[in-house]
Amino acid sequence: MQCSAVLLAGGKSSRMGRDKALLEIGGRPLWQHQLDTLRQLSPDQLLLSGPSRDGIEGIADEVKDAGPLAGIATALRQSTSSLLVVLAIDLPDMTADFLRSLLAQCEKDRGIVPSSRERFEPLAAVYPFSCASLAADALRRGEFSMQDFVQRALDQRYVQRREILPNEKRFFHNLNTPKDYERARHGEID
Repeated sequence: MQCSAVLLAGGKSSRMGRDKALLEIGGRPLWQHQLDTLRQLSPDQLLLSGPSRDGIEGIADEVKDAGPLAGIATALRQSTSSLLVVLAIDLPDMTADFLRSLLAQCEKDRGIVPSSRERFEPLAAVYPFSCASLAADALRRGEFSMQDFVQRALDQRYVQRREILPNEKRFFHNLNTPKDYERARHGEID
């Protein structure tokens, strides 16, 4: 299925204490690793939300300090496809195959968001262009919660929920702290 894709790499990395995009996994900066994952999807358009990196132009959030929702909203507005695959910088175990499986379950105007019983996993998901106005409205109201945004998108049938299988939980281990990073570097995943 045709899509655009965006790597969300514009966060403050405050808990990590340094730019997550520059952390090395397998001898390469995380941003390169994650862009390669998205490239495997052969998107019509590849966006980098955050600062430019090594000749790849970044797109700045139109609403500053509003978290990942601002990056998604900006990418949706710039998307040239009806579907946008979103991947966060701090999910190094995410695979192109998993993202491809999400795309395969989408409809032209309906995306998909993985979830567990407790919560949505909105930063490795597919959003339709129709979510652009929903995201913009939330940002205007100062409502930056991704969980709330996904729930509203689900209520309006812009997205569907997809249960995360037990063998897929590892894809969602993220790097928030130096301890998370050290564990990932040494292959210590729960």
